[in-house]
Amino acid sequence: MTKRPRWAEESPSMRDYYDHYWGIPDHDENHLFKMLTLELFQAGLTWATIWQRQAAFSQAFADFDVDQVANFNQDDIERLMQDKHIIRNRRKIMATINNAQVISRWHRDGNNFTDYAWSFVDGQSQRLRLNGQPLPAQTPASVAMSKQMKKDGFKFVGPTIIYSFMTAVGLVNAREE
Repeated sequence: MTKRPRWAEESPSMRDYYDHYWGIPDHDENHLFKMLTLELFQAGLTWATIWQRQAAFSQAFADFDVDQVANFNQDDIERLMQDKHIIRNRRKIMATINNAQVISRWHRDGNNFTDYAWSFVDGQSQRLRLNGQPLPAQTPASVAMSKQMKKDGFKFVGPTIIYSFMTAVGLVNAREE
């Protein structure tokens, strides 16, 4: 039987998220971009609220294809602001498009978001041993990653959002043992 933290037992959706996504190392760029986007939309809300809407977010943001989202224009922004299935926050929508544009520029130079994200942990998932303690809101690694991401042009990437992203995609493994 899988040992799960309390939050992962709150619903079938959260159990599925914990069992199949959270803390499992992921190297797919679209999935990393998806999780970064969902984490920034989660700010001020519960993760369950966001995770339940992930299919709507995927549809709204072109299945998180970075280059497609990077080309979103004012019409797309207005379409998203009218989409009742996602969180209609203009700043978060604009941040998502901006972040896609940053990554898309890297593509033109032969770089990608996967290598960038994993460079912050030297390509290896970092083990966080909680020993029954709650997850921290941020760590020195998330502070450093956040600072660099802001310098590189990303938006809505504070250290708490970035720490949630790091644990969500397995850059940090905080799973129960």
